[in-house]
Formats: sequence, C-alpha cells, structure tokens
Amino acid sequence: MAIQLYNTLTRKKEDFVPLEEGKVKMYVCGPTVYNYIHIGNARPAIVFDTVRRYLEYRGYSVQYVSNFTDVDDKLIRAANQLGEDVPTIADRFINAYFEDVKALGCRAADVHPRVMENMDIIIEFISQLIEKGYAYESEGDVYFRTRKFDTYGKLSHQSIDELRVGARIEVGDKKQDDLDFALWKAAKEGEIFWESPWGIGRPGWHIECSAMAKKYLGETIDIHAGGQDLTFPHHENEIAQSEALSDKTFSRYWMHNGYINIDNEKMSKSLGNFVLVHDIIKKHNPQVLRFFMLSVHYRNPINYSEELLDSTKAAFERLTTSYQNLKHRKEASSGLTEDNQEWFDKIDALREQFIVDMDDDFNTAKGISVLFELSKLANYYLLEKNTAVEVIDAFLSEFEQLFHVLGLTLEQEEILDEEIDALIEKRIQARKDRNFQLSDQIRDQLKDMNIILEDTPQGPRWKRG
Repeated sequence: MAIQLYNTLTRKKEDFVPLEEGKVKMYVCGPTVYNYIHIGNARPAIVFDTVRRYLEYRGYSVQYVSNFTDVDDKLIRAANQLGEDVPTIADRFINAYFEDVKALGCRAADVHPRVMENMDIIIEFISQLIEKGYAYESEGDVYFRTRKFDTYGKLSHQSIDELRVGARIEVGDKKQDDLDFALWKAAKEGEIFWESPWGIGRPGWHIECSAMAKKYLGETIDIHAGGQDLTFPHHENEIAQSEALSDKTFSRYWMHNGYINIDNEKMSKSLGNFVLVHDIIKKHNPQVLRFFMLSVHYRNPINYSEELLDSTKAAFERLTTSYQNLKHRKEASSGLTEDNQEWFDKIDALREQFIVDMDDDFNTAKGISVLFELSKLANYYLLEKNTAVEVIDAFLSEFEQLFHVLGLTLEQEEILDEEIDALIEKRIQARKDRNFQLSDQIRDQLKDMNIILEDTPQGPRWKRG
C-alpha cells in the first residue's frame, strides 16, 4: 500500500510516488538564525524529521536538506543591537539550534546549507533569470517579474489579481509592479554586503532556497516542506523563480504544518507569549515536548500550555514505564512455549495498524494511539503467571522500533552519580536487614533529590521526578 500525503499544491491527499524509485529528495525550510528558536520553529523540525524517519522505515533512502538563513534584516538588526557582526550572530545561533533540536530528538540534515556559503550560486541564479527576462535590475536592486510567471498563485490558490502584497513583499518605487519581489537588495550604509554584477548588496529572502535546493537536490525535488506561514509568499515565490528558470516542476509535493497557539492565543512577540525552546527544555524533558508535538496531526493547529505539557509527561511516562516493566520481567521469564503464538500475532497486528495510520498522511496522533494499545497489551501480558523471554523480546523490539520511527527514546539517559548509587545500595541492604525505618528515610532523601524509587520483584527501579 502506498503512502498518501496531503499536497498543498493540489489540496488533496495523493499517493506518494517519488521521481526515482526508492529514493526521496526532501527540502525543509530552516530558521533565520538571529535568536534561539521558538516553539513554532520546533514544530516543523520535529514533524519533518519524523516524516523522514518514517520514509526510511518504509524502505526509502532520503536525501534531506534544510537551510539556515544567515543573512537577513533580522540578523542585521540583531548585530547592530549587540555590537557584533552578522557572521558571529549567525554562528552562535546555528550552534544553539543544533543543541536544541538534538535534545528534541531531531537528526541533522544531510546538508545544512547557509546563504553566506552559497553566494556564487545565488548570484548566478539571479543572472540567469535576468537573461530569460524574468528579472530586472533597478538602482542596484533586482526584482522578479511576478506577472510574467503565468501560474503565479497556484500554491496559495490565489489569482494574480486577488493577491495582496504580503508582509515580505514591500511596495517600492524601484519596482515595475508592486507584486514584484526582491531577488537582490542593494546594500545600505553599514550593512554586510557581497559584490555582484548589480553592485554591492545581499540576496532577497526567497531566492536562497531555490538556489540551494537546485544545487543540492536538482531542478525537481520530491517534497518541499515548512510551516504553514511559508506557503505565501515564500514558497509561492520559490516556485515562480525556480520554474521560470528551469521550465520544470520545482517540487512535486508540498507539505505544511499547522500553527501553534500559546494558551489558546496565537503566538506573537506583541502578545508577550513568545516561547523559546531553549527555555522550555530547561524545565521539561525535551522528549516530552516532542511527544506533545506528535500527539496532534501535523496539519492541525496545536495549543501549547504548561498544563498540557504536564499531562503529556504523564502519558509519555506510562509508555516508558510499560517498557521498563517488560525489561525487568524478562529476567524472571522462561523459554518459549507453544501457547504464545497469539501474542506474536497481536503484536504483528498492532505494527500493521501503525503502518496504516502513518501511511495516511503521517498521522502521528493515531500512531501514538497504537503505542498505547501496545502498552496496554504488554501490561496485560505481564499479568500472566508464566511469561516467555521470546514474547517479552517481541514486545521490547516493537516498542523500540516504533519509538525510533517517532524519534523518541525509551531509556533514561541520566547516569546516577556515586552519592545516589550508594544511597540506593544502602536502602537495599536496609530492607534486607528489615530496617524499614532507615529504608523509608533513604526513600524520602532520594525523593528530595528528585529520584523516585519503585520496588519490584526484580529489585528497585528509579526515575527522575
């Protein structure tokens, strides 16, 4: 059965058929690196990392490219405010980005191209558009002739006459038409700049992705993805300039994730509800934030609040606790018996259901529901008086595979320091000596250190509170 995905270009679900059998070329718009990423940036990073993982799970080889916008009006303002140069600001927040998304379980892209490192191909791209009559120079700026591209508006499903000038399509006297957008901007005094055939300046926002997608993936790619806010004008403009140059389809499928609200209000700096990932993961397990993001279908809006994240933590821990219970029970389990085939069949059926749900436009919300069914089944199996190692291993393997597809981890990564390790050993001995008062005192002491102990037949287990 083919994977179906919702294509923004056609506004319907389509069978996913890449240009080259078994291989996927995927480009995801990355952040403008003038600050730490906010929770809105985190959603596409998590969503499309999961899409990539699932495509690989289904047997595809994925070539994954995600860019950094490292020269932009926002970067220039940040550099002026901090008294630093643009490359220094960009380097700092690119490093911060990698730290944050790694904590969220996102793998690095195969290539993370930067604008400043690809200026030659951007200038060449613009020059070729001018040669074809799709762009023109005006007082050091270069603009794209929007009306010359006949199908402009096909992604956002607007006609050329209905389009309103967007926030990043500025009206200017240098333009031949208000809908024309900048490919190159003449440098203002004190700004970072590069030499070009039209004078010193820097690229417009939209041209970078077209040029870098072409360089690293070719003239036609399989999937282009990003946040819903990028549909117009950014992705619309990418299509226009790319297809004007190549006379080929730029991307066959367009995917966009929904918006994030904060406490039921749209996130914005003006409302003061701008939440940085850097701050969230200081207080919360970043894996819980990822789990929260995947608990809603990627195209739907999602509402973030501290209360919702706390409830998500409890749900996530139910799954990891089930996994840990299986690992502990394995030590007391026997070999395989003939009566266990039904459990293997039930596990296989849940795997097939996970695939059905994820094949339907990467429905992680339903995929997570399958994880809870797997947990429920595992917990029911553990009620059996005699359990088999082979069945326990089948449950463990399925948990591990499905968690990996979703970019989630099951094992606790923290290592107990010597003090905590010694306290746990001391408590074990106290229980052996039937010194329950000391045992309880140590439990309370560990609780104050944010270590919660659970006594099981296989010995004490711990987790962070």
